[in-house]
Amino acid sequence: MKKILSFTIALAMSAVLGACSSEESAGEASPKEDTVTYESEFGPVEVPENPENIVALAYAPNLHALDIEMAGVDQWSKANPLFEEDLTDAAQVTESEPESILAQDPDLIIAGANMENLKELEKIAPTVTYTWGKLNYIEQQIEIGKLVGKEDETREWAEDFEKRAADIGSQIKEKHGEDTTVTVIETDGKGFYLFGEAWGRGTEILYQAMALNMPANVQEAVSADGYYEISQEVLAEYAGDYIVLSRGEETDMSFTESEVWQSIPAVQNGNVIEIDTAATSYSDPTTLEYLLEIYGKGLME
Repeated sequence: MKKILSFTIALAMSAVLGACSSEESAGEASPKEDTVTYESEFGPVEVPENPENIVALAYAPNLHALDIEMAGVDQWSKANPLFEEDLTDAAQVTESEPESILAQDPDLIIAGANMENLKELEKIAPTVTYTWGKLNYIEQQIEIGKLVGKEDETREWAEDFEKRAADIGSQIKEKHGEDTTVTVIETDGKGFYLFGEAWGRGTEILYQAMALNMPANVQEAVSADGYYEISQEVLAEYAGDYIVLSRGEETDMSFTESEVWQSIPAVQNGNVIEIDTAATSYSDPTTLEYLLEIYGKGLME
């Protein structure tokens, strides 16, 4: 009887130890990923503490500035001259084709609030969305930093950038006068658009960080939508002391030979700064630093 009881106890102990061993092995093979709660614009989202496979349908340039490697990005970021080399290995994805995102096996998706198929994206991986323009360029970068665990780094950059830009703005006004005006115009060679203080192309630098002025009629024109379309015939009416001209590499620039263009004082004084539309559409740190150098030099001449 004692032998039978001893054998039964030993058998039971062996089963318990075997189960513990199996659980430990399973735990080692499939560790539970640590998550944190990110308070997004649309409510809390459980996201990986250290995401390793991000698909950025929006704000890829903001992540790039934080040295975050991405598994997938949108076509515009991938084609941007400032980022295309670094994003060579990132797949081109689109919200209209969720399968292109699923193929990257993301652990975090970042998207715009107005994008398609957001419900489908949430089934693939934790998805954080932002409404474009709800946050200013500094706040947006800080939010991206919070999301990927680099808030301190983004705040340090923001404080330093704003100080440097403000200093340059003060120097420009000291040299040219407090009332110096700048007009930002974008063209494809046929249409012409005026841009307000938060429309990319470095408008955030000029009108916010540097605190430079746009002509009063430009400010009025863009007040409703942030931009305003004008005809070539009235370009001179909206031109400031300086003009920032955003155009593509293939843009037909024959309009610059017209009498209207040549009659503008800023053109006659050599106060036109040309920028590449493809490289300057975003308001991320990389783009802003690139344009701060261009504007600091161009507006001090």
